[in-house]
Amino acid sequence: MGNDSRRAKRLSLRTLSRIVAEANAAKDLDEMLRVMVEHIHQAMNVDVCSIYLTDEQTGRHTLSATVGLRKEAVDRLVLGPKEGLIGLVASQMQPLNIGDCSHHPRFKYIPLVGEEDFNAFLGVPIIFQGALLGVLVVQHRQSRRFTEQDVSFAVTLATQLASHIAFAKLTKTVVAPVAGESEGQWLDGLAAAPGIGIGTAVVLYELTAMHTIPDRVVTDTEAEKLAFVRAVAAVEQDLRELSASHEGHPPQQRELLEAYSMILTSNELVDAVLQSIDNGTWAPAALRTAVEELACKFDIMEDPYLCERGRDIRDLGRRVMDKLLEIEGGDVTYPQNTILVGTDLSAIDLIKVPTDRLRGAISERGSAFSHLAIVARTLGIPAVTGLGDLPLMQLDRREIIADGYRGRLYVNPNATVRREFRRLAREEQELNDFLEAFRDKQAITPDGERVTVLVNAGLAEDLPVALNAGAEGVGLYRTELLFMTQDRFPTEDQQVVLYRRVLEAFHPRPVTFRTLDIGGDKPLPYFPVCETNPFLGWRGIRICLDHPEIFEMQLSALLRASEGFANARLLIPMVSGSAELYRALTHVDKVYHALLAEGRPLDKPTVGVMIEVPSAVYQAELFARHVDFLSIGTNDLTQYLLAVDRDNERVAKLFDALHPAVLQAMFHVIRCGKQRQIPVTICGEVAGDPAAALLLLGMGAEYLSVNAGDIPKIKWLITKISRAHAQELLHRALDMEAPDPIREMLRGELEQAGLGALIRPGK
Repeated sequence: MGNDSRRAKRLSLRTLSRIVAEANAAKDLDEMLRVMVEHIHQAMNVDVCSIYLTDEQTGRHTLSATVGLRKEAVDRLVLGPKEGLIGLVASQMQPLNIGDCSHHPRFKYIPLVGEEDFNAFLGVPIIFQGALLGVLVVQHRQSRRFTEQDVSFAVTLATQLASHIAFAKLTKTVVAPVAGESEGQWLDGLAAAPGIGIGTAVVLYELTAMHTIPDRVVTDTEAEKLAFVRAVAAVEQDLRELSASHEGHPPQQRELLEAYSMILTSNELVDAVLQSIDNGTWAPAALRTAVEELACKFDIMEDPYLCERGRDIRDLGRRVMDKLLEIEGGDVTYPQNTILVGTDLSAIDLIKVPTDRLRGAISERGSAFSHLAIVARTLGIPAVTGLGDLPLMQLDRREIIADGYRGRLYVNPNATVRREFRRLAREEQELNDFLEAFRDKQAITPDGERVTVLVNAGLAEDLPVALNAGAEGVGLYRTELLFMTQDRFPTEDQQVVLYRRVLEAFHPRPVTFRTLDIGGDKPLPYFPVCETNPFLGWRGIRICLDHPEIFEMQLSALLRASEGFANARLLIPMVSGSAELYRALTHVDKVYHALLAEGRPLDKPTVGVMIEVPSAVYQAELFARHVDFLSIGTNDLTQYLLAVDRDNERVAKLFDALHPAVLQAMFHVIRCGKQRQIPVTICGEVAGDPAAALLLLGMGAEYLSVNAGDIPKIKWLITKISRAHAQELLHRALDMEAPDPIREMLRGELEQAGLGALIRPGK
């Protein structure tokens, strides 16, 4: 019992954290490996601890560090991909626990290492992002199997250390990505914004860790409130100065800063802090609690577009906290070619960098739906997100390359690598200059088929960006964002002002307003909904039908806003059956006739249904009999059909709109629309994916709604591919069984058509 207790203490979480911290502090790969084997040797009380690193290209395993074996074997002992017990662990990518290894059929005696005296063997694969980096081995002289606790600790260590080893390998050796040679080593993340960025990493770190602020009781509440108000005013002043310094830059940047100011001074945030101070809490703790409570309301939302608002709120909260605690952060210096790097970069972090110096952005967290990604695409710089845990301080001021096409980060590239990526960057700029000509052109295929390219929007800063990109209308406008930024339901008149502004900006082009899509995963702060499974809960049209007073107020505002424009279209979200559709249409008809009775000169509203759940796919033909258009929400449809959370990094590789089931579903809905002679709009990321757009063209899609930055690219693609040829590609794709061969086939077609630059760097 005493031995077990001592072992549990030795193999504690604190021990694991200490080993990881020591490894992270190492100056290079060799020192990191040496530190690892020494600490693991001591913590696990074993006779031998070794690490073998696996070559990505050859699959060979090299003894790279050891305690207990002969030092002269380090870097000299190289095993084949499946050679010996190391090769067995590597090939199976599973732990191997043997009491007497010399009797195992795969054991190979190698005199060089001096392991003949060691019998017990435990080998654990070191895996990062699905790739084998090497094998961690511990050995004992005594013939006995290692305990389950030993195995668990070794597996946990290998998992924790994998990212550090991957990064250290990356900084030690990078091979030139030229013809006939390896592309070298890199770290894979998410491609948030396309492009090639070559420059110097500038790491931003949090000056204030909000969660460390302690609770304190104060008696002078007025002094605390004054300090908080002054901190808010100081940040507001910073934002105004930052906005003024960007005069002449794209207007969406200034509008974003204005939006941040609105969040900062919103009644909900400020009043919550002041109320907490009145109750005796000192200002920093009051701010910490208010920011986290408000941000968490956005965190749990399914819609990535709205979920990202929690990140914006925390960013603003940290800035106020800095002022409040009088933290002196110092000025950041930006080199000529800056690539901004951080744990959770925000849009403001990008805007603060002089535009002529910014070359890219790297963020451990984030998605393609974030403000960071939106601003990066606006600025025309690459962004890579979702890289996981990076040793950020080791990155600071290093030369790096951000490949926003493939979501890759290269560190310390050699001269050949830099030369190759500089060539790709020049070709990319030539492509952007070429695409300018397509912004104001119609998208017509070589065989005369017209495709209307619309834009997805939802923020004020989206409007000028979309217009400048050549949008032919708004295919999806998310109305719920107005509701999310209030501390109560917006009045009908408030809604009219916003909706009319959008309609006026795009008149006479159509604007499709998705009606209020809240609830469950997107609760309003003043209308909380608590559910165990919000993704399948009370949301969208379900809430609106249960609260007709909210639904009809929005419908009235939308119809009133359309007076004199007649370019508004209504889109009903999350419809899963005919009963919901009929009830929604009844409310629309009721509001329309009520406004007519008031003497308002209104056209009958155009109404559509969003197809985003499987049941709606199978009832698309029925829906098409009763509405004016259909809209396929490809993001949610893919998520629900494949049962894959698109924001979960563990299953991100399974989320693929080219899955045969998703393709069949979209094709079925488009056919239903054509049979009833009503338009079908394709929304979501798939519409802006050049490879997927080929198949949508083949399905007969006539309306694509994409992000603003994708509009010129999709227009160019449509002018190069005939509808007839796209139909041939579709039939070939539908005969395939998995997404990967479909994508490979489509990428080949794009290359052959001279459109390869849409899916990769270079011409």
